[in-house]
Amino acid sequence: MTSPDKESLKQAVKDALATITVPDGEVKKAGSPAQDIVGAGLVSAVIVDDEARAGIVLDFGTSAPGDVEALRTAAENAARNVNGITQANVVLTAAKTETAAKTASARPRPNQTGPAPTLKRTPPPPPSPKEIPGIRHIIAVASGKGGVGKSTTSINLALGLKEQGLKTGILDLDIFGPSLPMLLGLDARPNAEDKKIIPHVAHGLTAMSIGFLLDVDQPVVWRGPRVMGATQQLIHEVAWGELDVLVIDMPPGTGDVQLTLVQQAPLSGAVIVSTPQDLALIDARKGLAMFRKVGTPVFGFIENMSYLNCPSCGHEIHVFGHGGAEAAAQELNTPFLGRVPLHMRIRESADAGNPIMVSDPDCPEAAAYRSIARKVAHSLETAEG
Repeated sequence: MTSPDKESLKQAVKDALATITVPDGEVKKAGSPAQDIVGAGLVSAVIVDDEARAGIVLDFGTSAPGDVEALRTAAENAARNVNGITQANVVLTAAKTETAAKTASARPRPNQTGPAPTLKRTPPPPPSPKEIPGIRHIIAVASGKGGVGKSTTSINLALGLKEQGLKTGILDLDIFGPSLPMLLGLDARPNAEDKKIIPHVAHGLTAMSIGFLLDVDQPVVWRGPRVMGATQQLIHEVAWGELDVLVIDMPPGTGDVQLTLVQQAPLSGAVIVSTPQDLALIDARKGLAMFRKVGTPVFGFIENMSYLNCPSCGHEIHVFGHGGAEAAAQELNTPFLGRVPLHMRIRESADAGNPIMVSDPDCPEAAAYRSIARKVAHSLETAEG
């Protein structure tokens, strides 16, 4: 539970933000007469961590002001000037809308008679992926549905790639259910320098997640445009440094985050995680189809929770079926990267913030991740030509 001191600091930050005027009245939300950014409903979240660092989320909806950087600077400065606050970082979420432009274009001119002309609008082309400075390769780890162990696979795959001599980072893009803070045992807020978020470093990995910017119990109730804005910021406004590979832990499904990622960053490839059961494989096929549709190479399928070794006799127990992911990979002409067994120590190490590749590197489960990482590293070498 948040301490009273942190609550007091949080309220003091909100009071400081309430001194900032809404720019030109542009972004005031409907029904909010107040002209400060707090009263206008633009401050989506304020958090203060144990080191008195403030994190602020400004949500502009679909009408961002002309100079969002000026507003970001004003908010950061106001928070930093609060007595007791050691640092402040502001996250922006916004999306532009064409509704007003369409309405204006259809409005009759003063001397116009008859119905307004029908104007054909050519939709703008999708944004072209932009290289992230210093990063050679980006790998997306995806699944068609939740609950298949994708995040645990992502962190252990990243650690396996690091073992291969690759300087590796990991980005948690699951905006609604970030897992990386727990998987790494971290809850500190990241610092910021020169308008860039400074990622954490844990177990030799450079790491970033929206979970580092929000309270652990705070739900994210954002619509698609806000999610897309946060995704863009996590990709392009983090000081990643020099990395051989960035592993991106995707949310389940094929929604806004997936679309934003393929439009914002050039992917070297993707990995699909599934359990052997038919239901999971149906959704995994959708994920494969999505990446193929946007021209992203799929390095292969991973069958997670593939089997359980009987603690008494060592016999394999196929809790969720057997061989489904491998069969699907063969059918879809996609490489099969390997099986990861279902074992208590994988779950225990993940919950403790000490992944199995670190806590027990010589166990069979770590060996499975290591084998998969070698295959993915080979795919990266092949992609480089």
